[in-house]
Amino acid sequence: MEANKILEVINYSYYYDQICAVRELSFHVNEGEVVTLIGSNGAGKTTTLRSISGLIRGGGRGEIKYMGRNIENYPPHKISGMGIAQCLEGRQVFPHLSVRENLVMGAFTRTDKKGIADDFDYVYALFPRLLERQDQMAGTLSGGEQQMLAVGRALMQRPKILMMDEPSLGLAPIVINEIFQTIKKLRMTA
Repeated sequence: MEANKILEVINYSYYYDQICAVRELSFHVNEGEVVTLIGSNGAGKTTTLRSISGLIRGGGRGEIKYMGRNIENYPPHKISGMGIAQCLEGRQVFPHLSVRENLVMGAFTRTDKKGIADDFDYVYALFPRLLERQDQMAGTLSGGEQQMLAVGRALMQRPKILMMDEPSLGLAPIVINEIFQTIKKLRMTA
C-alpha cells in the first residue's frame, strides 16, 4: 500500500535573477514521515523551504504540491492556513512579546478556543520551560528557549506539516538533543 503523500516537490528550480539557487530538486513527504534536506551552505535548503511556504515567489520553476494541490502561486497566509508551518532559521520570535503572546500569534488564524487552550497545554507539556517563562519577554530567553518557542508557536497552528530551517543552529549540544527528542515525539503523535 502506497503511503499518503502530503507534500511533493517535482523538478523544482529557483532562480535569483540569473543565479540558480535550486536545480531540479524532487522529493516527497509522506504522512508521519520526517524528511531532512542536507547540503552545504548555499545549496538551496532555505530557498526550498521558503518556496514551499510561499515566502519567496517569482523565480521558481517546477511544481510544489500540497495534498495534491499545486500551491506555487498561493500567498504565505493561505499556505499556512492549509496546514504548513515553518520555523524560520534564526528562530525569529517576537522579542517584545511574552512567551504566551508569541504562542497566541501562532494560533492567530484559529477560532476554536477549546482547541487553542488544549494546544497551550500540549506545547507547555513538550517544553515545560516555556510554561515557567510564559510571562517573560521572548527576547530575553536563551537561544535554546527561543528555539523551543519558535517550534511551539508553529505547533499552535496545528500544522499537518512542520518545516524547520536549521533547528540546531547555534545551540548547545544538550539543547540540540532536547529539540530533536521533541521532534521524535511530534512524529509519534502525527
